[in-house]
Parts: sequence; C-alpha cells; structure tokens
Amino acid sequence: MSRPLTKLPLVLAALAMAVSACGGNNATPTTAPAPTPTPAVAATPTSAAVTSGQFCTGMKITFFPGGTAGGSFETVVYNGAKAAQAAFGPDVTYQWSDWDQNKMITQFTQAVATKPDGIAVMGHPGDASFDALIDDAIKQGILITVMNTELPKAQAAHGLGYTGAVLHDAGASLANEAIKRGNLKKGDEVFVWGLKAQAGRGERTSGITDALTAAGLKVDYYEIDDATNKDPNAGTATFTGYIASHPNVKGIFIDHGNLTSAIPTYMKAANLKAGSLYAAGFDMSPSTVQGIKDGYVNLVIDQQEWLQGFFGVEQLCLAKKFNFGGLFINTGAGFVDKTNIDAVGPLVTQQIR
Repeated sequence: MSRPLTKLPLVLAALAMAVSACGGNNATPTTAPAPTPTPAVAATPTSAAVTSGQFCTGMKITFFPGGTAGGSFETVVYNGAKAAQAAFGPDVTYQWSDWDQNKMITQFTQAVATKPDGIAVMGHPGDASFDALIDDAIKQGILITVMNTELPKAQAAHGLGYTGAVLHDAGASLANEAIKRGNLKKGDEVFVWGLKAQAGRGERTSGITDALTAAGLKVDYYEIDDATNKDPNAGTATFTGYIASHPNVKGIFIDHGNLTSAIPTYMKAANLKAGSLYAAGFDMSPSTVQGIKDGYVNLVIDQQEWLQGFFGVEQLCLAKKFNFGGLFINTGAGFVDKTNIDAVGPLVTQQIR
C-alpha cells in the first residue's frame, strides 16, 4: 500500500482548487439519483485528461459521511467529499447513518444493490461485520475505500485505501499529552467517556485508557450509549450524575467529536467553572473553538475530517480512472489548544477543519 500521496501533482492541484472553492459550501446534503453502472474506461488516459480537473465525470459513488446531516463532525466530512465531487466530477449519493453500526451495514447492502462504481465507507462496524459484504461487493466490480475507522483485514486483503487517524495511537497520544500539559499524576481520578465496545472504533478509547492506566491514574470508564452517540444532549444527565458522585475528578477525556463540542454545556450543567478540571477530546467544531477560548476545553486532537471526505472520493476516482492502489493517509496527529486556536478557528468556522 503506497503512502506518499502528497507527492502527486494531481492531488495537490485538485486539493488547492477545492479548498479555495469550499468556503461558501452549503452543508445541507442533497441526495443524488440512484447510481447506475458505468462502463469501465477502455482507453489509456491522455495527458490532457489527467490535467483537465474533472477527470472523474461519469463515475457513480455512494459516500457515507457517518452521522446525521448537520452534525459538527460529519458535516465537515461531507464538505470535503462535496469539494472533491466539484473538483473531479463524479456523481455522488450521500447516506447518513446516525453513527449506528447496524444502519451502516444495512445501507452498505442497499448501496451494493444499486451497483455504483465505488463506495466510501466508515469502518465502524469492524472487520467481522463488514468483510464478507466487502468481499462480495469487490467481486461485483465495486471499488471500496475506508474512512475514519480502519478495517485492517479488509484493507490488507484487497489493498483498500484508508483516510483517517490511527485510532489506538491517537487515543494514547491525547492521553499522554494531557497528562503532561494538565499536570495529571499517579493516583488522580479521571473520567473517560468513549466507545470501547465498538469493534475497530473502540481502539481509540482503548488507547486513552491504556495510556492513563500505564501512568497510574484511576480511570472511571463510561460507555457512550446509543442515544448520546446520536445526540450529545442526551448525555447531559450522565455527565452531571458522574460529576455529582465523583467530586475529586481531575480530568475528563471525551472520545467523540460531537460530545467534545458539548463539553462547555456539560460542565455548566454540572456547575463546573472553566478550568476546574482538565478537559480533552477529539475534533474541531465552532462550539469546541469557543470552548477552548473560554477555557472549558483544554486539548483537542484535530482529526482533519474534511480530508477524510475529500480523499475518500478522490481515492475512488484515482482507482477507477487510473488504476491507482489504495493509499494510507493518517489525518489525525495534530493538537489544538489556546496557543494555536486563533489560527485554526477561522477554518473551523468555514467547516473545513
């Protein structure tokens, strides 16, 4: 599997064009007509075709942004995919899953039945649930790429591309950086709210708890329930109840982008002042930007989810038109806090970061 994507002139040119056009992107999704099969390109592309920009016209793609239309994380994924659609020219149908793994599987089966040229999937259901379905889709000639959560076995078996964070590493990095910056020490009590029970996706939560435990902290782990996974407001009672029964907690780790954006709301509901505990989480949103500025959110890993959407579409186009293999693109290694929020914040407002 090849990695040096940034060396491809085509990618750089298209990405620059898409970023410049993305500022006014409307985040309201539109549903394209059901895709129909498109004959494979028989002729070798000419240099003019390669440099023309919309080299992917005529390709049919089904794309899974992940959650609900308008959600802070998935809207940015969607915007990246829309930018790639505008840059390269494929027809794209968008399917929203409410972060429900069973719904993702059902929608994938339905998408395969429409016989698109390619499908960009979130890997949350995991290899055990997904791989047989992916095997069947590939046998039918449908290209697959993976975003956000890896499917290691499927990726290895078929050379599938992946765009997203290396989840266990990202979780451990957040925990270790928070320990250092937040002066957390052995014996301190911390709250971790995550999705450890989810195959694949749970690796990021495990990264957090593994690092905290290795450092000697006392970890109180809560699984995010389905209602809160879909709507962060549903978790307010869980958070306030935890705080009421754990007055000595020193830090909180929220392994969910939409719940991270709700940290100020949760803390205010629990009568906690900004800075009264160290709060760390994932992914940027306008609410998270304000939470960092106001001192409620101390540290965030920026997963750069816009790139997950953009490269998800682009990988399928490159594979269809030029037979490129899958590329592994790690989008989630950078931290955001008060020291750099002024640089990142305007891009978050534009729903690019």
